[in-house]
Parts: sequence; C-alpha cells; structure tokens
Amino acid sequence: MKKQYKEWINEALKRSYVKYLLILFAGLALGWLFFHSSDSKDKAETTAKKEVHEHKHTIWTCSMHPQIKMDKPGQCPICGMDLIPLKDSGSSSDSSATIDPNAVQLSEEALALANVQTSIVGNDNRAKDLRLYGKIQPDERLMQSQTATVSGRVERLWVNFTGESVRKGQTLASVYSPEIYTAQQELLEAARMSNSQQKAYLLDAAREKLRLWNLTDQQIAAIEKSGKTSPIVEIKATTSGKVIAKQVNKGDYINQGSVLFQIADLSRVWAVFQAYEGDLPFLKPGNKIDFTLQAIPGKVFSGKVSFIDPVINPSTRTAGIRVEINNSDGKLKPEMFVTGNVKASLAKSKDQLVIPQSAVLWTGKRSVVYVKTPGTSVPTFTLREIELGPSLSGAYVVLSGLASGEEIVTNGAFAIDASAQLDGKQSMMNQDKPENKKTNSMPGMDM
Repeated sequence: MKKQYKEWINEALKRSYVKYLLILFAGLALGWLFFHSSDSKDKAETTAKKEVHEHKHTIWTCSMHPQIKMDKPGQCPICGMDLIPLKDSGSSSDSSATIDPNAVQLSEEALALANVQTSIVGNDNRAKDLRLYGKIQPDERLMQSQTATVSGRVERLWVNFTGESVRKGQTLASVYSPEIYTAQQELLEAARMSNSQQKAYLLDAAREKLRLWNLTDQQIAAIEKSGKTSPIVEIKATTSGKVIAKQVNKGDYINQGSVLFQIADLSRVWAVFQAYEGDLPFLKPGNKIDFTLQAIPGKVFSGKVSFIDPVINPSTRTAGIRVEINNSDGKLKPEMFVTGNVKASLAKSKDQLVIPQSAVLWTGKRSVVYVKTPGTSVPTFTLREIELGPSLSGAYVVLSGLASGEEIVTNGAFAIDASAQLDGKQSMMNQDKPENKKTNSMPGMDM
C-alpha cells in the first residue's frame, strides 16, 4: 500500500512539472508576439512619418506642364505623366545671406530627371562652316553687245541662233542702208573732182563719214577702186565667243546703235553665290570655296572669293559672292546651279568667349543663360543676361556678360527657368524682382 502511494505521488509531481513548463513556454510565446508586433508597428509608423515629412518638403511638377505644382507625387492632371520632384525646400543648408534671392536651387534628383548639363565657359577659335548656293554666270568683262552701225533693213543673218560660236571679224548680218549708199556716192563724186585742194578736203571728209559707220579702210579703198556703190553693208563681230542672246530677225528694220547680238567669251566664268547678311562677317576676298555641280557629279571645283557685292538684295536679303573659274574646256555653262562650302573664321572674334547655342534662352530682345553658383551644397543657378556676337557652328561668340571659367547650363535650361517661374523669381519671361511681382503670379499656382 505504501509503495503504491509513493508511485502515485511521483506521477503527480511529474505531471505538475510538465504543466508548469507548458505554461512557461506559452507565456514566452505570447510575450514575443506582443512585443514584436509593437516594434514592427512603431518602425512602420516611423518610416511613414519620414516619407510624409520628405514629401512635405518636396514640390512635384510635370516636365511637360511646369504650371502644375503639387506637394506630393502623382500624375499630371493634364497629360497623365508622372510628376517629378522639382525642389526640396528643406534640404538647403546654405546661408540665405550668401545666395541671390533670385537664384534657383534644385535637388540632385531633379537635375538628373531634367537632364541638366553644364560646361565651363572658355575661349575658342572655332570656325564656321557655311553652305552657299548660286549659279554659273558669264564673266561680265568678257561680254560685248554687237550693235548696228547704220540704220536700215536686215537683209540676211549669218548667225541664226543662240549658242552659236563666232570669231572676231566674222560677218554677223547684212543690212540694206540708203544712208550708206548716199555716203558711197559722195565718196566717188569727191574722187572725180578736178580741183586738187578741194578734192582732198572732200575726199577725206567722205572717207571719215564711212569710217564712222564702221567701214574699214580696205572696204573704202575697194569702193574707190571699183567705182561701184552698194546699199548693202556687212556688220562684223568685234569679239570671239558664244552668242548668248539674239535680238534681231531677218527683215527687221533697225536703227543705228540697236543691239543685234550679245556675245560672251566663256573661257572664264563666274560662280556667283548668295550669302545672307548674317554670314557676311565670315567672308572676305581670298576665302577658299569648294563647290560642286549637279551636272558634273563626283567632281569638286575650288576657287577663291574675288569680290563681295557691296549692296544687299532687298528681296532676298543676300549679297553676291563671286568666284572666278577657268572654263577653257567649256564644261561650266551659264545658269548651272552650284553648291559651295567654305570654312571661315571671324578674325575679330579670335580668342573670345564661345558658348554652345543650346545654353542660350531667347526672349525676343534679350538673350539669357543660367550660371551655376560655385561653393553651394545644393546646386544653385542664377539667371544672367548676356550680349551675343556672331553665330558659329553650333555656338555663339559672347561679347559681354560672362567671364572665362564660369559654369553655365548647356542643357535643361528650360527646366530651371520653369522652376524659377513657379517660385515667382526672375526668369526669361520676367525681369522684375520677386517683391515687384507679387500680383503677377499665374492663377492656380498657389497650393
């Protein structure tokens, strides 16, 4: 009996130990679950508060519609694009006393999203590539008008079409002229006179009259020798070349001095290019021009500028640029189109400041750039008005407003200017100070 009692007591003790152990483990489990969930909740609340705090300090805008300004991320109500952070108002650690009140500060993230790029201003001797268009024209110094020396009727044309070649002394036309017939009669009458003194005087006068009508001494001598007169006079060419204009037909009545033909010597021609007045500072006599013609593909001609027209064409706003070309082989024909290229530099702009064209914002009368303020922990940019000189290949010469070594925005300047407009600061569209522009803010901009 006693032995059974002891066994029962031992069994009861074993069951109590197991019960206490189970209670202990259950308590530990409940404590872990309670405190762990509380810590996670606290961490989540801390993270959410931090994000809300960050969002409160960030202005969000649309890259396509900068007038949209919101205090939290989302989508543009106009185009549906995701908004981008424009400015962190609580991130600046720079002293307000050292920063221009019109300066624009952007976070690094905003600069990256807007693809803002900067470059250092420096001196450059960059040349400008000019493309010029023009035509082949005859050398005006080698052109002559063939005129009628007498009045009368054209009996025959020995040159009948434009483009025909003629040589000096060649007969161009035969003209019936009563005046020539009368003058020849006077010559023969003077030759028949017996009074030697009066005869010599009248004979010289008759000969000179025929010379004025462009008859040669040989022709006059032939008339005196034969004693025959003729009302037909031949008009001779005074130069060799090509007929570029024919202004008379057989049977026409003409007056003394009437132009019958235009003859040009095409052994030398002009390539006349048209240059806009903005390109004229880069051109000067002696510049080399390489040009091509559609009629002669694959061949590049070269020449030097020999003359620049001093007068601007009021219709095209261009001036003629002349290049003299040797055309002994006759391949270059008047009115052929030519395309020229010249690499020219502006002598007055050597070693001057040069900036990319993408850096300049135009406002009509003004040209402005954004200059990066050095020594700031947050990227800071200030609007500055500059004076530009001639344009180069993808660049401008700066006459005033910038100094060598300054850093300017070369890409993304519009995004920075949009931020300035949103903040009511000086921008390309507004020259006023913020205090003078309190009533000029766009409606709906204040959030």
